[in-house]
Amino acid sequence: MYISLIFQRELSFAVENGELLFIQTFGEMPENPDFPIPAEVKERVGHATLKVGETELMFSDTFPGSPFSSGNQVSICITTDSVEQAQKMFDALQQGGQVGMPLQETHFSPAYGNVTDKFGVTFQMFTEARS
Repeated sequence: MYISLIFQRELSFAVENGELLFIQTFGEMPENPDFPIPAEVKERVGHATLKVGETELMFSDTFPGSPFSSGNQVSICITTDSVEQAQKMFDALQQGGQVGMPLQETHFSPAYGNVTDKFGVTFQMFTEARS
């Protein structure tokens, strides 16, 4: 599960009830000259992982200009260690749906993308980097 927040308001509550495994601000991410990070966004959470019980939840703050309305802040994150498997699942989910970000290599994954399926459910496809 992946939960989008509005500027860290809910994250403090979540951390009090779990173990923060990882946190990175937008400002700590590798720079991309094609997509510069505005100064006012650099302190927002770009990605965080919180363990609650035996479950790992992933969070981020919303990026200014990203659509946010009650109901779209939760998505399902499917994790795999195979780029081929990620592509197969992504292709199936996009049939009749809407691609938000094509499956592609990023600084944190060899294949990452997001898609809203034909039923309106948003999925993030995350491929773990092989060591």
